[in-house]
Parts: sequence; C-alpha cells; structure tokens
Amino acid sequence: MCTILIPAYEPDERLLKLIEQLKKMSNYRILIVDDGSGEAYRPIFDTAAAVGCTVLRHPVNRGKGRALKTGFQHLIEIGETRGVVCADSDGQHLPVDIQRIASALQKSGSSLVIGSRHFTGKVPFRSKFGNTATRLVYSFTTGTKIHDTQTGLRGYSSGLLKWLCQIPGERFEYEMNLLLEAARQGCRIEEIFIDTVYLDDNKSSHFRPLADSVRVYLPLILFSASSILSALLDFVLLLLLRGIGGSLAVSVIGARACSSIFNYTMNRKYVFGSRQNKAKVYSSLPKYFALVIAVLVLNLGLMYLYNEWIGIPLIAAKLLTEASLFLFSYWAQRKYVY
Repeated sequence: MCTILIPAYEPDERLLKLIEQLKKMSNYRILIVDDGSGEAYRPIFDTAAAVGCTVLRHPVNRGKGRALKTGFQHLIEIGETRGVVCADSDGQHLPVDIQRIASALQKSGSSLVIGSRHFTGKVPFRSKFGNTATRLVYSFTTGTKIHDTQTGLRGYSSGLLKWLCQIPGERFEYEMNLLLEAARQGCRIEEIFIDTVYLDDNKSSHFRPLADSVRVYLPLILFSASSILSALLDFVLLLLLRGIGGSLAVSVIGARACSSIFNYTMNRKYVFGSRQNKAKVYSSLPKYFALVIAVLVLNLGLMYLYNEWIGIPLIAAKLLTEASLFLFSYWAQRKYVY
C-alpha cells in the first residue's frame, strides 16, 4: 500500500480525525510534515506520532512546496516503491477520495493522478475564481486541459520522487510548477473527480490571495516582462532602421533579429528555467529561432496589412501587431521550445 503524505501547518483536530479514518480503511503508511507550526500545535503532532504516523518537522514555516519536498526526500531515503498520495490536513479531502486516488495509482499504471473537484454547490468565490483563472492559464500555456489545477489531492508513482524534489517552488506555486513541468515533459495526467468540501467558507486555508497568486502566475508575469523589454528593443531598432532609410522589410527583419536573441536569453534563463545544460540549449535554440522565423513572417504580414494596406501609422501598427502575436508566442515557447 502506498504512503499518504500530509503537509500540515497549524492543523486542528481534523487532522487527527483524518488519520483515524484512514487507518480504519487500510494499513496506510502515513507521513506528516509539520511545517513550522510551533509549540502550540505539538500535542496534535505528538498524538499523530503515538498512533503510528511518521512526523517530520520544520523548525520554521517554509511553505507547502518545501514541506512536500521534505516528505518526498524522506520517502526516497526509506526506499518507497509503491508511490505516494498527497492530501491536505484540513479535512477538505475525504478519506474515501484519498483511497480512490491510491487505488488508481496502483491499478492504472499512471505516474500522476489528481483528484479534481467538481466545484458545484456552495463554493467560496475566491476558490472558484482562483481555480477558473489558473485552469485557463494552464490550458493556454500548455495546451493541456485539467479541470482542477489547484487540487492538493495528488498521487505520484515512486519513479517520480527524485523528479518531484527538483521542481522549483517553495510555497503554493510549487504545485502549479509541477503541473507545468509535467505537461512540458509529456507526463500523462489522470484525473479522478472527487467531492468538493469547504469548511467554514474555506477559512482554514493558508493560501494568501495576493502573495501566493503572484507566485502561481510568476511564469506568465516574467514572460510578460521579458516580452515587453524585447518589444521595446525591437520597437526602437525598427524606428532607427526605418529612419535611416531602410525598407520596411529590412527594418522589421533587422530589429527582430536583435530583439529575438535578447528574448531567447531572457526566457531561457529567467522564465522557463535556468537549469538547461548545453544539450538542452542546443535542443531549444533551433526550435526557438524556427519560431522566430514563423513569428517574423506573421509580424511582417501584419505590419504590411496594418501600415501599408490599411494605412495605420507605423507606431500604432507596431503596437497592434505585437499585441496580436504575444499570446501565440508564449503558448508556442511553453509548448514546443522549452
């Protein structure tokens, strides 16, 4: 039977109730990571240890992503071979649904199984809105549709444990980064629909709407910043080349050649991960510049359409063209280049 991993920060009696119910259902190994909850919560963790759970502790709060990695690293060290199911400590994941994920992980052969919530009935607005937004962002950036990108109920095969420890992110952004990386590597994701449980309007959640949302959407934010800087460089060079008498085609191509080199360097290093070795660079570089050529053709075509045929002024035509190609470029780089 696989291990149940529960990251916990300042839990209440619901954690102990979940443990009791899980133990009645099957002889699960239960691993709990106390993410710096403090002395006031030690009795709860001591009780969990007394009934047979393994409890690991962080001296200070380090975030859900780090707590999960601590658990994964422990499972690697003890030689876990049957996989792990991650669940939250606040009672939002029913024991029967945890068991369903564990069974699917063992039977289906999938390396990644997630419990997706239906989001029916009375759902807190911030939870429904947040999941809808991240679902749309994830679908757009990866080309893969997942109904619930924010679920904490997930099952992983033991073969993924080392990979899970390498995913960037220390807090709530870790789980989104994980799904993004899984899609990039072509990992098959199996979804199983589970009940949606919100207690006290989800007040027990430690998700910080502003700070953690920024972390979740950071890849898109960084991509936007890189694109804006590249667009500014491209814009200035276009005006300079056009101003000294270059044709529209020469000006567009020259400006794009310089700005694309800058954009590739920024995206490879800061947006889509700085861990690429030389082999990966050699792989991504030709794909990136193939995309540059495709975007350049589209860019040139749109510039001629807006500036030469319709008669829109050069600056306005340039801005309209870049806006038209921004989302396409992000999707293509995430999906095919990096």
